Amino acid sequence: MPIKDLFKQRRNSAMNLGQIYFWTSTIKDWSCVLTDDIYKLIILNSLKELIARRTIKIYGYVIMPNHIHIIWEMLQMNGKEMPHASFTKFTSHKIIEDLKFRNLILLQKFIVKESDRNFRLWQRDSLAILIDSRDMLEQKLDYIHKNPLQERWNLAQIPEDYLWSSAKFYMNEIDPFELISDYRTVF
Repeated sequence: MPIKDLFKQRRNSAMNLGQIYFWTSTIKDWSCVLTDDIYKLIILNSLKELIARRTIKIYGYVIMPNHIHIIWEMLQMNGKEMPHASFTKFTSHKIIEDLKFRNLILLQKFIVKESDRNFRLWQRDSLAILIDSRDMLEQKLDYIHKNPLQERWNLAQIPEDYLWSSAKFYMNEIDPFELISDYRTVF
């Protein structure tokens, strides 16, 4: 299913605690920042920290060159904010700080004139779709695992060969980043 069709589905501007969501966040202007493994590791380490704090559970994910898809549950607030807000704030800060040292040309794409910030990495209005059935979760999981295989990306030949997703866990029970909670224990 093309990403534009996902936007036609039920869309929530905010996520609620205790519910599972298919969530998509895109880099501003669809810039392919996430081709650098350092930035993928920032994303994964941020997720691991939120899992360690018991604020989220991750049921599936994929990190693409210019966007991410996550199937996750917000368990509790991370201090005063929702975990997804902490995630985007932390990853944005870390990636922007690295770009200041390693890629000033790319950094220019993220300069904004907003009252609360000078840079914006993630586009506003991430997509959050409430998952209300096992079938729906499996459909979204299949979509994200096949995302790297799309002709546009051609990042892998089979889903489990793409390191930056949960496909390897569901195909071979290997979780190299120790992020996944098996959805089959929930639904």
